[in-house]
Amino acid sequence: MHLEQETPHSRFKEVMIVAGEASGDLHGFNLVKAMHRIDPRIRFYGIGGEKLREAGVEIVANSSEMAVVGLTEVLSKLGFILKVRRKLKKFLQEKRPDLLILIDYPDFNLPLAKEARKNGVKVFYYISPQVWAWRKGRIHTIAKLVDRMAVILPFEAPIYERVKLDVSFVGHPLLDAVKRKYTREEALQKFDLRDGITTVGILPGSRDSEVMKLLPEMLKAAEILEDRQPSVQFVLPLADTLNYDFVADIVSQYSANVKIVKDDVYDVIGLSDIAMVASGTATLETALLGTPMVIVYKISTLSYLIGRAVVNVDNIGLVNIIAGKTVVPELIQGDANPEKMADEVYNILTSGSRMDEMKKELLDVSKKLGGPGASERTARLACEMILK
Repeated sequence: MHLEQETPHSRFKEVMIVAGEASGDLHGFNLVKAMHRIDPRIRFYGIGGEKLREAGVEIVANSSEMAVVGLTEVLSKLGFILKVRRKLKKFLQEKRPDLLILIDYPDFNLPLAKEARKNGVKVFYYISPQVWAWRKGRIHTIAKLVDRMAVILPFEAPIYERVKLDVSFVGHPLLDAVKRKYTREEALQKFDLRDGITTVGILPGSRDSEVMKLLPEMLKAAEILEDRQPSVQFVLPLADTLNYDFVADIVSQYSANVKIVKDDVYDVIGLSDIAMVASGTATLETALLGTPMVIVYKISTLSYLIGRAVVNVDNIGLVNIIAGKTVVPELIQGDANPEKMADEVYNILTSGSRMDEMKKELLDVSKKLGGPGASERTARLACEMILK
């Protein structure tokens, strides 16, 4: 019996991947699938959620157990987070994977990059930390620890080029992911919503802590809107990181009639006339679907005060940051209250010119994000590092 001799290019390649949040889990899923199309021999393990598990990644720790918002909120999960990081550092020392892929999540990931560098493991960073917003000094640390960077916002590449890091603007992966499956009429029927009346989307975030802070305020705003405009309906597309019963229990405590939809999130957002959206990736998803919105952001007072002292940007919403101006209103901290949310939503709905202008600006934002195929381009960059 003749056994084929193993060569460096015939053995399985091992990749550790770390996606610490829901958006990273989605982008990681698309990246892993694209890398497998290039080379099916690659084996993945690391941190992620259900999407990465579905892609075939061996999950060492679930990202949903590590997701927090705000600087003080991390304290409640610090012990678990440090335990997971120690475990991954041990893997880097003992298993020496062919590549470490890090997706955003810098406070957790940069120490892993340092450990990888010590053990001769190549580091590929996908989706840059927001060095343009705060803690800008990290860029020099990143340049020392990372072998290659793939960025998804057009203005990020020049930042890394200035410190001589191998960087590529790959476009935004959401351009491939954000698609509607149904026509408006089909979606209204599928979700049991009425045609001919105003539909307001409610997107309270993808983490339990966000939802507990924002959803009650959004539901009170919905009650105010129902009083002002009786011909209105509300729909809440459920993030796949959230438990239906957890969200339904909060919704049941308020009088507003809110339909919770578990699947087809993009169709729900797309048929909405306007949405109240927690700051984060969902604002960009909403923009790509052309739906006007009000961005809402609320964390603990201490986290907010610390953040305000170190963050150096005029806007917090990705939509506005990419646009370079305030395209959609932002209600932050104390302003994220039911009355102001209801006022902003009502004012946009009753101003046709403002609604039209906002839709035009959202289209311009989507054009700045590059073309489709970000995951494929990123996969090629990553695979080049493994197969060299």
